[in-house]
Parts: sequence; structure tokens; C-alpha cells
Amino acid sequence: MSDATPDPTGPDATTHDAVADNLTHLPETGKVWHRYVAIGDSFTEGMSDPDPQHENAFVGWADRLAHHLAGIAHQAGGDFAYANLAVRGRLLADVIGPQLDAAIALGPDLVSMVGGGNDILRPKADLDAIAARLEAAVVRLREAGADVLLATATDPVGAPVLRHLRGRHAIHSANLFSIAQQHGAYVINQWGMKALQDFRLWSEDRIHMTTKGHRRVALNALSALGHDTDRADWSTPLPPAPPLARREAAAANAEWARTHLAPWVQRRLKGQSSGDTVVAKRPELVPIDPTPSP
Repeated sequence: MSDATPDPTGPDATTHDAVADNLTHLPETGKVWHRYVAIGDSFTEGMSDPDPQHENAFVGWADRLAHHLAGIAHQAGGDFAYANLAVRGRLLADVIGPQLDAAIALGPDLVSMVGGGNDILRPKADLDAIAARLEAAVVRLREAGADVLLATATDPVGAPVLRHLRGRHAIHSANLFSIAQQHGAYVINQWGMKALQDFRLWSEDRIHMTTKGHRRVALNALSALGHDTDRADWSTPLPPAPPLARREAAAANAEWARTHLAPWVQRRLKGQSSGDTVVAKRPELVPIDPTPSP
């Protein structure tokens, strides 16, 4: 083995520099994007952050982030357009298939891609295969000239049923950080948001966030992209909730299982999805009001 010091101007220099430039870096402060496309499942569609202007429609963290980014772009003297192709219930195959193809065709400079959460719930989920498919999608986006924003899973440590999948969520989150490091992507670290371990930031189905939860995630995303936020505003847990009696907790869990878990299981057994008749709410890049949603 040679002990010679590599020549920084030699034939391998270009390859080395390309790899080095691709590695994760601290977010570039104040970077401005102009064409943002969001792809994913119910989380990115915005469930359960109801849209007051449309029936059975949702706002969600991605819409809220888009409002912030629009304001930043306008302050910098530029325009801004946003599309959201996410649909509830979709598996990773759809997110990194038709949705990804449509997103790239729109020519974005920023794409948020959050998928695989529904796949992880499957009994025989292959976490390594999910990570490999996500990485290939990130590579496609980077080669198309887009920055990429990913999001870890939340920590289900206190969730009545999902806590049993905590190990899967942790591995998936670690895989996402590894992908981001390798390819220079940004990451919303939901796993580290202790506030999201509070059931009061989740809807009755215990799977989708409330308006307050989505608002916090949007600010976390804005911070992950290198823009100033009031970190305490979105990361500080709520004041402690009054303790719930064991009998009340058991009754609440039973009602949740009857109202939400059983129908979900039935849909899975029938090969159905809650999004079978739903289409993307923002299929084209269009200008968006820079005023953040309440």
C-alpha cells in the first residue's frame, strides 16, 4: 500500500470534490426557493388540519411552509409557486413513482418527499428496501436540480398501539438521516420533537396531527431549511395535561379501536385505501399567498 499523499490536482480530484460537495452541510442561511413541490401521503396532504374554505380538504404543514417560503421569496424580489401532489393512504410506490415523475416534470427547485410511513405499518415491511427506494428517488431529484426536504418519523413512545413499532420508526429515521448526509438533503427532525409526543397535538384517530401540530412541523421545516424561527414556539412541549384515570384511558382506547383502528384494518384486508377516490389538491405549480395560515 502506498503512503504517498494524494495529489489534490490529480485525476481523482474531480471525483473527490463531487463527493465532498454532495455531503450534508449546515443549511445555507437565507436561501430562497421559487418552485416548491410537495409529494407524499396523508401527512403532506395535511390531515387533520381542516381547510376552513373547502369541505373534506386540509391545509397541513407543507401548505404552511409554502406560505412562509412565498413570503421570503417575495421579500427577496422574486416570485413563488407551489404544488402539492400528496394523497392520503398512498404507499411509497406511488410517492416515488407517479408523484415523483409529476413533480420532476414541474421543474421545481425544492421538493419535500415524505413517504414510506404507510409501508412501515405493514407486517413484513423491509426497512432496508424502503430506504434504498427512497435514496434512489432523492438521487433522481438531485440530478434534476432540485433540493430535497425529507422528514423523519415521530417517536411513538407513548402511543397505545404504535409504540410497538418504535424500533421500526427509529431505524427508518436513521436511514433518512444517512440518505440526507450522502446526498445533501435537508431533514425535518420530527423524532426529536418531544412536543409531538403529546396526544393533544394529534387528532382523534391518533395518526394525523391537529392544526397546532402541523403549524409546529411547518416551523421546524422552515428552520431545517436554514431560516430563522422562534424555536421555543414550535419545540416547547405543552404544559402537562391533567392525569387520566385508568378506567377513562381504557374507555378512550376502546373507542379509538372501534372507531378508527377497526375500519383501517378492514380497508387493508380488502385492499382498499382512504385515498382511492382522492386526487391531489394542488396538481400544478401556482402562486400562493405569502401570508401564513393561522
